[in-house]
Amino acid sequence: MSKDILVVDCQYDFIDGSLACGHSLEAVENIIAFINSKPDAKIFYSADWHSPKHCSYIPNGGTWPLHCQAGTHGAELHADFYTKIKNPAQRPNDENIFYKGDNDDVEEYSAFNARNKAKRELNQEISNDVLVCGIASEFCVRESVLALLKSGRSVEVPANMLGWVDEKNHLANVKELASMGVKIS
Repeated sequence: MSKDILVVDCQYDFIDGSLACGHSLEAVENIIAFINSKPDAKIFYSADWHSPKHCSYIPNGGTWPLHCQAGTHGAELHADFYTKIKNPAQRPNDENIFYKGDNDDVEEYSAFNARNKAKRELNQEISNDVLVCGIASEFCVRESVLALLKSGRSVEVPANMLGWVDEKNHLANVKELASMGVKIS
């Protein structure tokens, strides 16, 4: 049986938008190829989903430029997830996209408590054996992995399926996650 796969924040603002990350488009391509090699795996997607008043934004006193505003192109998952994944059940849909950061007063990097359209939380849906990939390695991917570990789950992170804000910090993050028991592949 395949591990569940959590695809973190592969949204346009993190790929080629206001917070474009290194290796992000390559990560998307590698993730899709991997999903296509695991047609029975259960796929979960997380998405940053902010209002214009979100606390993370620089104009609101936060540290990040405007990004992933709900309903904008920048907040959309990359189109290739909808068109290049062979198994339609593995493509993004209302059941398997989990939204985070929709509370204006909370900075929510981890996808652990993200909710789908039916308001079910990711942590209640995902199995105990999870492969985590996506963007950005040293922020939302890291915090999702740490929350999954804390909950007692086994976690694998494929290094070639990650995008990053800063490559040096990404490499340090991967090394640290490995020292915490995460399988780096």
